[in-house]
Amino acid sequence: MRHNRAVNHLGRQSGHRKAMLANMASSLILKKRITTTEAKAKALKPYLEPLVTKSKEDTTHSRRIVFSYLKDKEATAELFRTIAPKVADRPGGYLRILHTGFRQGDAAEMVLVEFVDFNEAALASGKKEAKKTTRRSRAKKAEAAPAEEAPAAEAPAAEAPAAE
Repeated sequence: MRHNRAVNHLGRQSGHRKAMLANMASSLILKKRITTTEAKAKALKPYLEPLVTKSKEDTTHSRRIVFSYLKDKEATAELFRTIAPKVADRPGGYLRILHTGFRQGDAAEMVLVEFVDFNEAALASGKKEAKKTTRRSRAKKAEAAPAEEAPAAEAPAAEAPAAE
């Protein structure tokens, strides 16, 4: 039984697992999105999200802690320079996992892991205003529309002589 076994060991020794997660986190920070298996993505999320939270406070101490996990100077600098200011107002949930299908060779579930605030396609579609829908019948709206337009047409006419 698996009682109190919270960590997915991913079939690796602890040193190999830590190195793999550090490399995946560095790649994700530098490239903003990576493709990997679902199990690795689910292990990466609790590894990287506390580091992003730590990067919101730009101090020497927090930089050293993040560097001790990532072991990559460029990734640490990128995290503190570009990612942290963009997610400063977000209270958590910095990563998104999107399922892409199954791998050809072994049918492993493949996913796309990306930062939420760095997906330009999703941000562009999110900026469009959604069409407001109503559950009321259209007949009531059609009857009210001519009544609303009539006073609006009279109001500019009344203002015009006052301006002269």
